[in-house]
Amino acid sequence: MTKTPPKTPAPKAKPTKLKALGALEAAAKPVEAMGHAVERALDPLATALKRAGLRRAEKESRQFAAADAPVEAAAPAAAGAPGKPGLKVSPMAAPLPKMPPIAGVQMAIGRAGFYKHERPDLLLMRFAKDTACAGVFTRHGIGSAPVDWCKRQLEASGGDNVQALVVNAGCANSFTGKPGADAVRRVAGAVAKRFDCRQRDVMMASTGVIGVVLDDGRITPKLPDLEHRLTDDAWQDAARAIMTTDTFAKGATATAKIDGRTVRINGIAKGSGMIAPDMATMLAFVATDANIAPKALQTLVSLYTRTTFNCVTVDGDRSTNDTLMLFATGMSGAPRISRAGDHRLADFREKLEAVLLDLALQLVKDGEGATKFVKINVTGAESPASARKIARTIAESPLVKTAFAGEDANWGRIAMAIGRADEPVNREKVSIKFGELFAAHDGLVATDYSEAKMSAYMKKQELEVSVDVGVGRGSASVWTCDLTKEYVAINGDYRS
Repeated sequence: MTKTPPKTPAPKAKPTKLKALGALEAAAKPVEAMGHAVERALDPLATALKRAGLRRAEKESRQFAAADAPVEAAAPAAAGAPGKPGLKVSPMAAPLPKMPPIAGVQMAIGRAGFYKHERPDLLLMRFAKDTACAGVFTRHGIGSAPVDWCKRQLEASGGDNVQALVVNAGCANSFTGKPGADAVRRVAGAVAKRFDCRQRDVMMASTGVIGVVLDDGRITPKLPDLEHRLTDDAWQDAARAIMTTDTFAKGATATAKIDGRTVRINGIAKGSGMIAPDMATMLAFVATDANIAPKALQTLVSLYTRTTFNCVTVDGDRSTNDTLMLFATGMSGAPRISRAGDHRLADFREKLEAVLLDLALQLVKDGEGATKFVKINVTGAESPASARKIARTIAESPLVKTAFAGEDANWGRIAMAIGRADEPVNREKVSIKFGELFAAHDGLVATDYSEAKMSAYMKKQELEVSVDVGVGRGSASVWTCDLTKEYVAINGDYRS
């Protein structure tokens, strides 16, 4: 047994960060529902926290597989067989980490038969009594029945005492009206009866084809077997069960210290296409044994969604089912934390953001048909919100993405996308870089521009494009991938 290390004073967060976190916590609701105007108002908070924090999170997200998370012995292709037969495993597939049990979390997977081929498509998770839950969900105009259910139940309960989560792949149960809502209610009722809890204590999530009512008759008969097989060590299986067109299972794990006590964080996610989260087809479920009050948990997940999942895009299409839920069982022995800005959460906040970012970047690396992983940096913008819009416009441009696929440093397409964002820019000061190579500087072609060096750089699998628009101090980063013929092939016969 590992001995608990002696308590050491936690590093104090800077006053500006604590003040900003306090402001957000005061405004947080049980279910995240911020609009774009509110997001812009919160930009100073994101800016204050991300300058150092996000850089650390990105660095740590790349280290988890080698440090905290020993990977399974199998190679990525075998460890995460594609959710749909015939798909090639992404060349950027990340190895699935070995995720340790989280005290207070049990899970089991099964087959409900939503797919024609043999594969698990059902996940049941059970949580210890008094588990706190927080979530961010799609703001899509056509949401799904499970999204509606979770938002309504979390608002009613305040995120207290969530007991279970049921996830199915193969049927999104979106755009299904009252029949879809009734199906969700029946599944939640059946789980609640088995677990002796209220219906509102059961969360639901679905992914798959839109416009098909969930056949709950495929799920409820499986519940007795799933309950019998619940185990605390099935995170890898859970990550595979929720896949659709994913080519590899996605997971991340980390440990943190809260007041000297060790706590664990595990997360799984699915997503490959229809990825441009705006919460927050994308599902992510994260659990920790930390003891954090629901309101503080909601503040944290709302904040870090902005700097992780809301900063990635595969194809610019938002899903009707985007869901990220964070569960805290409180069984680590660490003290209960009621404020997101509590200095004792400093390490936990950093590790949580790193886990979320790790999962978000894996979505991009598994972009349907993707062969390039690209980071877009925008600086010198009027505001962080303006920088994000410019970065996303570049990242989601089909012309830009196909240039990446063709390994063509066509910086003119970057310039096109900058102007198309309809945000303030100073044309005479605009600069564009590929890696460390300037393509344009101060509104003109760079004097040291080299087509040969640019072409050599574009052959790399991971690329970085940096743009400065010369009007202010706002900055943002967005991660994306290229657009290939394979993307068209995958989506041309999605339902077959």
